[in-house]
Amino acid sequence: MGDRLTGRGMLRDGRPWIPVSGELHYSRVPRARWAERLELMRSGGVSVVSTYVPWIHHEPRRGEASFAGGLDLAAFLDLCAATGLDTVLRIGPWVHGELRNGGFPDWVRESPVAHRSDDPAYLELVREWFGRIGGAVAGRVPLAVQLENELLDDPGHLVTLKRLALGAGIAAPLWTATAWDGARLPEGEVVPVYSGYGDGFWADADAPWDPAFRAQFRFSHAWDPPRPAAPPGPVPPITCELGGGMATAYHRRPRPSGRDVAAVAHCKLGSGSVWQGYYMYAGGTNPPGVAVEGQAEGTHESHATGYPNDVPRLGYDFHAPIGEAGTLSAGHAELRRQHAFLAAFAEELTAAPSWLPGGDGLRWAVRGAFLFIAWHQPHEPLATYPGARFTVGGVELPSRPVDIPPGTLARWPVGLEAGGVRLRWATASALTVLPGAVPTLVLCADEGIPVEVAGVGEVEPGRSPLRLRDGAAGLDLLVLTPGDSAIAWVREGERRLLLSAADLGWGADGRIVARGAGPAPEVLEYDPAAGAFRPLPLRPDGPGAPAQDVVARPVRQFRPPRRYGERAGRASAPSARVFDELAAVYALDLPGWAGESDALLHIDWAGDVAELRIDGRAATDRFWDGSHWVVSLRDAGYGPGREVTLHVLPLDPGAPVHLPEDARRRADAAGGPLLAVDRVRVEARRAWRVR
Repeated sequence: MGDRLTGRGMLRDGRPWIPVSGELHYSRVPRARWAERLELMRSGGVSVVSTYVPWIHHEPRRGEASFAGGLDLAAFLDLCAATGLDTVLRIGPWVHGELRNGGFPDWVRESPVAHRSDDPAYLELVREWFGRIGGAVAGRVPLAVQLENELLDDPGHLVTLKRLALGAGIAAPLWTATAWDGARLPEGEVVPVYSGYGDGFWADADAPWDPAFRAQFRFSHAWDPPRPAAPPGPVPPITCELGGGMATAYHRRPRPSGRDVAAVAHCKLGSGSVWQGYYMYAGGTNPPGVAVEGQAEGTHESHATGYPNDVPRLGYDFHAPIGEAGTLSAGHAELRRQHAFLAAFAEELTAAPSWLPGGDGLRWAVRGAFLFIAWHQPHEPLATYPGARFTVGGVELPSRPVDIPPGTLARWPVGLEAGGVRLRWATASALTVLPGAVPTLVLCADEGIPVEVAGVGEVEPGRSPLRLRDGAAGLDLLVLTPGDSAIAWVREGERRLLLSAADLGWGADGRIVARGAGPAPEVLEYDPAAGAFRPLPLRPDGPGAPAQDVVARPVRQFRPPRRYGERAGRASAPSARVFDELAAVYALDLPGWAGESDALLHIDWAGDVAELRIDGRAATDRFWDGSHWVVSLRDAGYGPGREVTLHVLPLDPGAPVHLPEDARRRADAAGGPLLAVDRVRVEARRAWRVR
């Protein structure tokens, strides 16, 4: 029966399905890492991989388009399919993505045409480009194709682009277009998709937390913040850009936490989203670009190329659930619990529309058989909400009022049926249902809230189940502690529940891969028949090595920082020449095993801008925001005998840049230029496979 979009949401083979799409840009990730990243996406509960097809990466010179090596789009799509993941192609041709010219090659930007319009001369350029994409995908059919990006006022042009794409052999069941900021879209031609960011680098450095960001931490049926109502017509709300993290610009450097990211996604679910889409889900590194005479260095957006924001030339970590180095952030764990919930309860969630009780007090919503509570926001922390009690469908819960601590993101079952047993309500968040002769409903205790189950009373979370009965039917109830919830993984398909602090990935051949440093990690699997967890046997891939501190040996002292210019009132990043002139340089003498293993370099530092260089070549860079920096030495091009240097530019005490609160406090306390290399550590990352 295939995939179909209805007024209630997506159907897959006739059954309700809530897709989870995560953005990964194949051109920003080494080809050798594609499989690993996809395994980590799948273990995070992602079912669809979304990617831009950046024209600037493929065809820097007209007529010399490449789809080879790390740009092999067909190979990437095939690998996604082999890993069990659908795809969304965002073909543009203008894509933005913090790319120079929005992803147009310079020769396109400089062409005497009316860009992003039905100008015949421009359309001829697009026809050539779409033809190359069509030839590259060679009949492969993604789940969806997105046209353009953030085109607000030319619905006719979107129709033209769709016709050009179809003519080039690009096909998909769904065609989408971004619908925020009041975009006018051609009715019946594209499905509108929405965004949700809790912060943004595009705001001015001195701007307060914007109301549009603040609104993302509340339940609402307004999917485009400037508009007061839900999208008209039969199309349900779909998201394509929930902030999986946030990029940093030089002038403004937001640093969302994993709970910030999860809160926005949680609010969209309670508000009725039928497709959760994240930008970015996996970070990466900008390719340096092909050297073309007269073009600016790098493929990133910058003041030098006419953009209002200077972003790092190379690093595109995005504070994403999967970072630039392939390590997992706290957002991965926060989101994968939501995604396991969606996979298990799509039918219940799509059975009824979202209901919002209104009011200015505690933020809660009801959708299907679940009560959603969202009591978290950044920047302006919430206080504990005292004495909460809810009425849902005539049922009052819990039996006594409870206090809701800040940080709570709850999904409590109310009237949920599982295994023939109807659970009137419980004050713990639903995770999944495990199959078995007696099914197991898995709940996660919410920090600071007593777990109460209707008809049972208070339940102590742990690793042993409680048997519920409803006549002849039985249901095991397993309530995980907050600590175990943080390391919980649900492997869909077989519905296997695992506990591990390692980074787990689901391989294309069905294997489970655990990645980490140091001794072998513990991976526990729940056995529903035995009602207990058991350890899984692991086989290491390759030798390990102990983590080791690295001395950052000063090679050159910094010179005093200064202001580096501005554009439209926003501070500019230093040019490459000025950076080289002013930055301090440290030599990092790495142990011999670092060049022979899959080593990670951990850098804790403070300053303004930093680059890691291999034999003098910049491999990646960062604007300081107080976060921990992890670099994959293998991806950076490090090998035995190569020189590694860390270049750090100090932060001018009066620099007009916005920093997270803790970073701002450190900068203010420095009393002068801020530059510190607090600690550098190298560790060998290993993989273990379940035997």
